[in-house]
Amino acid sequence: MNFDLTQEQRLAVESLKRFAESEIRPVAERHEDTLIPQDVMKDMLRKLAPFGIGNGWVPVEAGGAGLDLVTSGLLYEELFRIAPDVAGTAFINESAAFMVHKLGSPTQKSRYLAGLLAGDLIGCVAISEPGVGSNPRAVTTRATPTDGGYIINGEKLWISNGSISDLAMVVCRTGPDSLSFFAVDREAHGYACRELHKLGLNGWSTAQLSFADVRVPADCLMGPPGVGLRETLQAFERARCFVALLAIGIARAAYDAAVTYARQREQWGKVIAGHQLVQEMIAEMATELDCARLLTYRGLSLLDQGVRCDTQTSMAKWYATEAAVRIASRAIQVHGGYGLTKEFPVERHFRNARMTPIPDGTTEIQKLIIARNILGVSAFGDEGAASPTTSRKGA
Repeated sequence: MNFDLTQEQRLAVESLKRFAESEIRPVAERHEDTLIPQDVMKDMLRKLAPFGIGNGWVPVEAGGAGLDLVTSGLLYEELFRIAPDVAGTAFINESAAFMVHKLGSPTQKSRYLAGLLAGDLIGCVAISEPGVGSNPRAVTTRATPTDGGYIINGEKLWISNGSISDLAMVVCRTGPDSLSFFAVDREAHGYACRELHKLGLNGWSTAQLSFADVRVPADCLMGPPGVGLRETLQAFERARCFVALLAIGIARAAYDAAVTYARQREQWGKVIAGHQLVQEMIAEMATELDCARLLTYRGLSLLDQGVRCDTQTSMAKWYATEAAVRIASRAIQVHGGYGLTKEFPVERHFRNARMTPIPDGTTEIQKLIIARNILGVSAFGDEGAASPTTSRKGA
């Protein structure tokens, strides 16, 4: 197995790094623990689009950058390290754009795809509900057929990009055993948003969306009816790798801060980098980072090959997110009392890291998926989020 990056990948990452450090980090840090406004976020998304952020998964012939997932992952990892709130918004927007590319009608593509890819529009993907998390089969939001279209009723919760979105890809129940996606335009069709205040990643919108008799025309249906569950489960695999990358980026920022501080801070007549227990913590942090990266890029490589890999993506998501929490916690420990203050960034890295084990399937859900695939016995009441997915070559 070749772990070396190609020259093109190295140049792409280095170019993005230079730009993001000079143009994106200062803007993101001005907002730090407050929601980044839509106009500011769109400005950053537009600037990032030429680097393949927000448009990498869509083929060149459809207006995207046509990147493989490993290359896209390398770019997102770097941006997650520098500005996780901005990178997270871009990732969700790219997910929405990819869904329009994959499932959208010619009308939907002409209306939304170019805007999403360029950062002129912000999309969200609305799956989770107040009583529905990792089991999408239990979705209760309903799209009821009516003359010329559908009426949507229900609520979605924990929706990334929700309150700054122009467009929502909403999974709805369209029959007793049928889920479908709808492209709901906030301005044309209307949905209400309530921003949720969180422990970390507060610059990145997370919202509750409410649909009360929202009437949409028939051409808002994305793809054929009934593909909602399949598309959701396939999206989970991709999302789990990118949440792992989010965790890795945050962990790298915490690790870098700890290494810098250890080399500068003096205690007992020498820099603390020379103390054995500090060296032990740094060694553990570095090793866990490498383990997380190896698991995650294996998952992305398998996704690029179009093979079933829910075991590997669940391993990556579980390990990387929990490792990020441990790494950020050790970074605070290296800083001592200063690590608890807002004068140093590690307390924010810890809060951000602690967010990552929850979304797109908790650590406990990932373990159940892995064990089910090994043992052939499901611990779920029904298969839900753990359902096997078939080969997705070209998906």
